[in-house]
Amino acid sequence: MGLPKAVALINRTNHFFRTNWKAVTEQFSTANLKSLPKLGRANIYISFVDTVSARLDITTALHDCIGNSNFERTKSLYWLHIGNAKNTGQAILSTIRETKQPNSNLYRTVCNLPLVTEEFRELFEAQTDNNEPSCSLAEALKKQDLFIKSTLANMGAFLLWKLFREGMTQHRGFFFNLANFRSQPIMVD
Repeated sequence: MGLPKAVALINRTNHFFRTNWKAVTEQFSTANLKSLPKLGRANIYISFVDTVSARLDITTALHDCIGNSNFERTKSLYWLHIGNAKNTGQAILSTIRETKQPNSNLYRTVCNLPLVTEEFRELFEAQTDNNEPSCSLAEALKKQDLFIKSTLANMGAFLLWKLFREGMTQHRGFFFNLANFRSQPIMVD
């Protein structure tokens, strides 16, 4: 389409739901959050990165913006992180701050979902970043299977869809293996 992924996704979402969301096509950083206070903050952040350093940078930026908003529409609440390797990946929904939930007689509510970088810290510390550009499609496909990112994006979008549609979720994410077509849900504890 010739558009950044964030713009294409938000355009589709706005068209379907008749919302007026904005996509910010800037590198996500603490500096950008401070310089773009109205455009750079949101209730829900969605990241799709392959490197440990990018995940840690996002975590730092999200921690830095916790107390910086007095407006509900720019209060940082949730982070959906989607990441992948060659043919595996995961999507994990976290709370950026303790998030008050409505009272329920039917369900046990949870105010805090751990950040992916805290819950899987040991795994991340054992990894090394290899973010070298690929010069050809064949070279790129050695690093990542063709459909891993689109599959994870669709499954992650469905996780959010269920949350928006039903107002709750029993699953805060999943692990996925494209090579053997297995998906393992992560339940809300």
